[in-house]
Amino acid sequence: MNLQDMSDGALVVSVGRWHQDALAEIYRRHAGAVFALARRVVADQAVAEEVAQEVFLRLWNAPEKFDPARGSLRSYLLAQTHGRSVDLLRADTSRRRREERDVRQTAEAGYDLEHQVWDLAVAERVHAAVSDLPELERRAIELAYFGGHTYREVADMLGAPEGTVKSRIRTGLSRMREALAEAGIGRTWTDQ
Repeated sequence: MNLQDMSDGALVVSVGRWHQDALAEIYRRHAGAVFALARRVVADQAVAEEVAQEVFLRLWNAPEKFDPARGSLRSYLLAQTHGRSVDLLRADTSRRRREERDVRQTAEAGYDLEHQVWDLAVAERVHAAVSDLPELERRAIELAYFGGHTYREVADMLGAPEGTVKSRIRTGLSRMREALAEAGIGRTWTDQ
């Protein structure tokens, strides 16, 4: 019997018996519709060609999944095409969202990393600037700013008049600003 005269159902049975000519005839009859649907759904010719190829490959590998009682072979192939096309679109959309999220997280992480590095560099320079101060100024600043004490408490701790403590702190902060400005950190008093 001539393949062109066979019904779609008979061709699928032949495909189940590994007759490549039967698959070629099915392809000849339905490939145009399969490709057109895939092209319409995925809007990309190369992807549509892949979808069409996969649909016919699935038929070759599992012809028993086609049930002629449920509809025509064309309907079956188009349903397979639509399903596979939508799956690819969803996967592509998910991939893009994942990539965008990863890029955003990487950018945010880079931003945070940049700030952490900067903060560490500033902290090192501040520590060095404090360490370079004369001891009386350094001690007054450490107690007031790092210890959280009031000027009066610092004066009591150091056994010095409150006015002297304020003067030491002011002079020490001025030296620190200059040292930090020379290091490219912060602003000098004249910039404010």
